[in-house]
Amino acid sequence: MNLLVDVIVLLAVFIIVMIAVDSNRFHTVCYRVDTGKLPKTVKIAFLSDLHNKKYGTANEKILTAVELIQPDLVLIGGDMVTARRTEKVENIFPLLEELVKRYPVYYGSGNHEQRFKLYPENYGDAGERLEQGIANSGAGRLINERVSLPDLPMDISSVEIGREFYKRSRTPSMTKEDMEALLPASGASDRLQLLLAHNPEHFAAYAGWGADLVLAGHMHGGIIRVPFLGGVISPKLTLFPKYDGGQFDEEGSTMIVSRGLGSHTIPFRLFNPGELVEIILS
Repeated sequence: MNLLVDVIVLLAVFIIVMIAVDSNRFHTVCYRVDTGKLPKTVKIAFLSDLHNKKYGTANEKILTAVELIQPDLVLIGGDMVTARRTEKVENIFPLLEELVKRYPVYYGSGNHEQRFKLYPENYGDAGERLEQGIANSGAGRLINERVSLPDLPMDISSVEIGREFYKRSRTPSMTKEDMEALLPASGASDRLQLLLAHNPEHFAAYAGWGADLVLAGHMHGGIIRVPFLGGVISPKLTLFPKYDGGQFDEEGSTMIVSRGLGSHTIPFRLFNPGELVEIILS
């Protein structure tokens, strides 16, 4: 009996230590995607789901990791802040400003940026301050918009889907038509269509819309990762979500899902450190 108790105590201590470690570190994960549409290799640093966490006093650890990638572009997939009444949205501005000094930066929406705007009665002017700070940083803010890169056959789009597509129960299936109502498809099949779409659950709709490459986040890697089973729980509190993190290929489209850099409602990570994503496109 004493041996069993000792084992349980040691296991509990190990898990507590690993939570403390994994909740406060991140690593860089690299994906290579051959699109056949680019005349040269393009490097992208993709940041998502920071949720106002700081790695260093002013996120200098993130800046250093991005510098090591030497990206041509920095793309942000949303949820860099957390929609809370007490949230200091200004915390992310120094990171954005430093990134913009060094690279072209495009910022898409997550459900938390969206929530600030939709419910000012709950969050006051936080949404306005957030959007003004992003604009002042010089980052390209994309909300249901597309930008065509001048020196590459590549379009970057970002979609901000409705709140109904984030519901924890009875989530409707998103369609190609839902996507086109938010952002008409490009129709330029000779150009690489990169889509920032925060919620990976609707991959089929993004692919049907015409995305060659989708960059998503939202799932936080499933909070806890189990060998051979993957992420355990989604933000909707469903078990073992399909798109928990990594690369997925369906219907001629590729989706890369970041496990994110921070956390919020479930405020820890286990066997699931934060992730800065490097993407090498060709």
